[in-house]
Amino acid sequence: METRLSKFSRQFFLLGAAFALSFSAHNAYTAPTANAKSELPLEYVADIEAWRDKVETSLKRDNGWLTLAGRFIMKPGVNTFGTGKNNDIVLPPELKGAVPETIGALVVDKDDKKVTLKLADGVSMTSEGTPFTGERAMKTSSDKRDWVSLQRMSMHIIERNGTFVLRLADNESLVRKNFPGRLWYEPKNAFVVDAKFVPYPPGRTLSIVNVIDEVSEEPSPGYVEFKLNGRTHKMDVIGEDDGLFFVFRDGTSGDTTYRPSRFLFVDKKPAPNTTFKLDFNKAYNPPCAFSEFTTCPLPPKQNIMQTRIEAGEKYRKKPV
Repeated sequence: METRLSKFSRQFFLLGAAFALSFSAHNAYTAPTANAKSELPLEYVADIEAWRDKVETSLKRDNGWLTLAGRFIMKPGVNTFGTGKNNDIVLPPELKGAVPETIGALVVDKDDKKVTLKLADGVSMTSEGTPFTGERAMKTSSDKRDWVSLQRMSMHIIERNGTFVLRLADNESLVRKNFPGRLWYEPKNAFVVDAKFVPYPPGRTLSIVNVIDEVSEEPSPGYVEFKLNGRTHKMDVIGEDDGLFFVFRDGTSGDTTYRPSRFLFVDKKPAPNTTFKLDFNKAYNPPCAFSEFTTCPLPPKQNIMQTRIEAGEKYRKKPV
């Protein structure tokens, strides 16, 4: 059975960043010798640029991370919602006039672990473009988010350790409209390293803390070992996917990159104890770098490296 973080990692890899691309240049890449120039093969550079374009497009899409406008923990029972001040869940003022003061209610049944949407009379929403009224069961699986929409507003329900949360998107969000674009280091040879995947015994877990101090025990099928900047490093794999998912921090964190962490994903798990290419030019920011309404994991201790990895995505600091 998949764990929450396993689903989480796939969600942010596939939906949040659209990173599930297969690059022929990755296999064609040849590591430089000690005296080699730092030039990269043109095919590899082209694939990196195409990957970054795809990432940028995905980030800016409807219901993407830039559109998130609220995260509301719901109580058991009835949760009325809308822009009116008397609702249990008061939606952001930016939506006033765009959606009704009372849209309806979300009814949380903790015993049966389900949430039912009950729309107010005269209110209609859409699911995948199809209008509906009245009552509707809201799916909470993270494999495919169950978005429902009303004008510029969309929403879905997530479940975290038995607590149900309403996550809201505003597709006319100023964050989305004013987003200046991602920042990247120039790709470099030095950050495509030879690595070895070493499996752990079955059943090993890690305690993973997220940015709001929630802790969960998550599977760790193994670790990778590699040399970088003259030192040997190890990083634990997090979650049970077909590839390798890493949450890491390095000497650039809080300086030129996002302080809490960055992500890295290898789309195909290598055979145990064999060498493969680990490409830090594909390191990317978690959703929390773009939205305050997400809860991203922090790196385990072994994944905090005392070296600068000047590769992958940078962080554009917000004005004070």
